[in-house]
Amino acid sequence: MSTPTLRTATAADIPALIALVTSAYRGDASRAGWTTEADLLDGARIDADGLQADLARPRSSILLAERDGHLLACAHVADDQGKGYFGMFSVDPAQQGGGIGKWMMDAAEAHAAREWGVPVMQMTVIDVREELIAFYERRGYVRTGIKKPFPYGDARFGVPKRDDLRFEILEKPLAAQP
Repeated sequence: MSTPTLRTATAADIPALIALVTSAYRGDASRAGWTTEADLLDGARIDADGLQADLARPRSSILLAERDGHLLACAHVADDQGKGYFGMFSVDPAQQGGGIGKWMMDAAEAHAAREWGVPVMQMTVIDVREELIAFYERRGYVRTGIKKPFPYGDARFGVPKRDDLRFEILEKPLAAQP
């Protein structure tokens, strides 16, 4: 297979982004991959207004990985007060396990280091997602032990099916980019 191409999303990509992220995390379609949150949360994972805000925000990019015109993966990266932020990481469930996620993470980390000179990348992960956290640990992220409450009652983050959800911050040092 050919190497994916990387580009920055535009407002025209919002419908495709919503479809990709939803397919990776919510509902029965997400069960085709291993990143599903369907047992933890219902409701939307993202919406058009949130995506538009991320696109308009300074020092923020939504990156897309494509091959032959097909959207394979995405990630939101930003400079968050001098640290990189990595979020909205989604891989088409049919493509999971084939290396595209690792490729996308590497590209996102390089983008944040090159564009904004951030020394570390951080992300938040629901702390009961042990398999997902283990994946990130294999990619060099470490658990910081810093926990944040899950925003119960805020439908922008989904409708929880459990009452024990919290976020944990994971962090990885980034190499300086030329």
